[in-house]
Amino acid sequence: MKLGSTPSQTVGPYLSIGLPWEDGPFVVPEGAEGAVWIRGVVYDGAGDPIPDAMIETWQADPDGGFRHPDDPRGHRGPEFRGFGRCPTDAAGEYRIHTVLPGVVPGEDGAPQARHIDVSVFARGLLNRVVTRIYFEDEDNSGDAVLASVPEGRRETLLARRTADGYRFDVRLQGEGETVFFEF
Repeated sequence: MKLGSTPSQTVGPYLSIGLPWEDGPFVVPEGAEGAVWIRGVVYDGAGDPIPDAMIETWQADPDGGFRHPDDPRGHRGPEFRGFGRCPTDAAGEYRIHTVLPGVVPGEDGAPQARHIDVSVFARGLLNRVVTRIYFEDEDNSGDAVLASVPEGRRETLLARRTADGYRFDVRLQGEGETVFFEF
C-alpha cells in the first residue's frame, strides 16, 4: 500500500474555505461614531508575511459591555458585533474596523486596561495562538495581565497610533515575537 503525502500546513491555508465573510472585518459599521481601523501584518519566524493567516478579535464595547447573554452589563445595540474576523491578503495584511473597547473587570474584579483579545490562525500551527492588543496612548497601568509580561516584551502587545486608527503587527516567532497567552 502506498500512501500519498499530506500537506505540511495544519491550520492554514485552508482557512479561506468558508470561514471569512464579506463584513467579517467590521466589528462596527463604516461611519460608526468613534470607529478606528486596526491594521497590521502577520509575520512568520523568518520575518516573511503570511498570506493565508486569519485574525479574529473579541472585545467589549466602549462602555465595557460584551455582546454576550452572560454579560449583565449589556452592550451597545445591534450595530456593535464585538467580534471580527479577517484573513490576511497576499502581503500578509489584515484590517479590523472597530471602536476602542471600554475598561472591563478582571477575574479579581480589578479593572483591566482597554484591550482587544486576538486569535491568530496560520499554517504550521496545530492550534490558534492568543494575544491581546493594548493601545500605546491609553493608560495601561494596573492591568494585571500586561504586568505579568516581562517589561522588555510588553511592547509586542502595544498597538501604535496611525492617522485613522492603530497598527498592530503579529510576529509568530523569532526576534520581536508577539507575546502569546495560554487559553
